[in-house]
Formats: sequence, structure tokens, C-alpha cells
Amino acid sequence: MLLFDINMFLQLLISEDESDKKIQSRITMKKFIVGRVKSTRYALQGFWLLVRTEDAIITHSIGFVLFIGLGIFFKITFTEWMFQLLAFGVLLAIEGLNTGLEKLCDFVHPDFHVKIGEIKDVAAGAVTMIFFAVVAVLGFIYIPYLIR
Repeated sequence: MLLFDINMFLQLLISEDESDKKIQSRITMKKFIVGRVKSTRYALQGFWLLVRTEDAIITHSIGFVLFIGLGIFFKITFTEWMFQLLAFGVLLAIEGLNTGLEKLCDFVHPDFHVKIGEIKDVAAGAVTMIFFAVVAVLGFIYIPYLIR
């Protein structure tokens, strides 16, 4: 009889331990989800700030919308849509990073400094490189439609 009571006691301990693990797991999952929601909110705020205030982002976005219209007009293929959307997405993302880097440089060193100027130029050069790649992608997509 004593052996049965010990086994039952051990079973209860294991059950309580598993229950604590489940509760802890739920708490951890809740913190994870709340963290992701907050992170997404901050990302959307940053996106909206870029779209409202940054001239380069606004200009690229207008181009993006125009090429969406061209894609609809020419009835481009699914693959061409993928390349076009990817190209503009990368361009806008790199432009956003460039803007962030420029703002950081201005915050760290508000006065003119040669090194800060070089950093900004290199970041702008990265945007220019991806812009040329986007132009090439758009050329590959639309020149055949224009030749027909």
C-alpha cells in the first residue's frame, strides 16, 4: 500500500511539473506574440514615415505605380510580375536603408565631415547600383512588348 502511495505521489509531482511547463510555455508564447505585434507596429510606422516624408521613396513609389499600370496594360506574365515586384521592393528597401543611414550620420555628426560625406556617398552609390539593375530588369520585361 505504501508503494502505491509513493507512485501516486510521484505521478502527481510529474503532472504538476508538466503543468508548470505548459503554463511557462504559454507565457513565453504570449510574450513572443506581443513582441512580434509591437515590432510589426514599429515597422509599419517606419514604412509610413518613409512614404510620407522621403522624396526619393515617394519618387520610386510613383515609378512603381506607373510600372504596375504598364504591367496591367501589356498583360505581362506571372514571372515578369515577380521580377518587377522584387526589383522595386529591393530598390525601395535599399533606399530606406540609405535614408536611415543618412539620418544616423546627421544625428551623430550634424556638422560637415569628410568621412560622413564618404559614408553617405557610398550608401547613395548602393541605391544607384540597384536602380541600374531595376532599369535593366524593366528593360528585359518591357522592350519586347514595345518592339511588337
